[in-house]
Amino acid sequence: MDKKSDPSPETIELPTPTAWPIMTAFGVLLLFFGLVTNFAVSAVGLLVGLSAAVGWFRDVFPHPKHEPVPVRPAAERPRPIKAGARVVQMLETGNIPHRARIPVEVHPYFAGVFGGLVGAGAMAVLACVWGLFKYGSIWYPINLLAAAGVPELAEASSEALRQFSTIGLVVGSVAHLTLSVLVGLLYVVLLPMLPRKFEWLWGGVIIPLMWSGLIFATLRFVDPRLASSLDWFWFVFCQIGFGLVCGFVVFKSARVETMQTWSLADRLGVEAQHKAEDDKS
Repeated sequence: MDKKSDPSPETIELPTPTAWPIMTAFGVLLLFFGLVTNFAVSAVGLLVGLSAAVGWFRDVFPHPKHEPVPVRPAAERPRPIKAGARVVQMLETGNIPHRARIPVEVHPYFAGVFGGLVGAGAMAVLACVWGLFKYGSIWYPINLLAAAGVPELAEASSEALRQFSTIGLVVGSVAHLTLSVLVGLLYVVLLPMLPRKFEWLWGGVIIPLMWSGLIFATLRFVDPRLASSLDWFWFVFCQIGFGLVCGFVVFKSARVETMQTWSLADRLGVEAQHKAEDDKS
């Protein structure tokens, strides 16, 4: 090799910077973007992509292009890493794995279902009290909730919402209980990840305030009638009531260890079968 092509001790050869890869990606983007806009955009994308692909190919064939890059002086280079004297504990088969998914312990799923149902009852009582005092009917909040899935109730007058409706009771109850149970199951996994001293505050107040804000921002798109007729102060009050009751039921249940720390044999019951056979022998 010619001496002129040899890198000096103060330099190192690195691949030459190139813009062809990003130009190729841009051409492919235009090519597919034109499928939903205009054929001319796809034609431009095809030309740009092919030109960039040829340029990219010429940068690496027949020999990759390199350029000398100055090496930093020894005084400016990072200092070598010093090895510590600490001993690393090696992993052993059958022990808890080195990596765990949070949470390691959760509350029983039954507690989430029961807590969701109890919280649903508490929130239903508060909602009916609001409907009784403000509209003179306990059926108003039930029909208002069912209006999201019943077109007849969505277009009904305030007087009609005060009357008993079988379909409103069924749809409203199913929606209310389903959402409450799902939130209760969410509490099963979520509460163990929160600080234990403030679980009641997070589960009973902060989390209901967070989902109330989310509902406030999206409800007008899902159920405009409910969003315009809802008393948001009382709505937040009902959500906090649900959170306190459901969170209390879930929090008081004993935690159980998740199976992520179990071996595959334990999950399949193989270990238990072997132990049973050993006992017989």
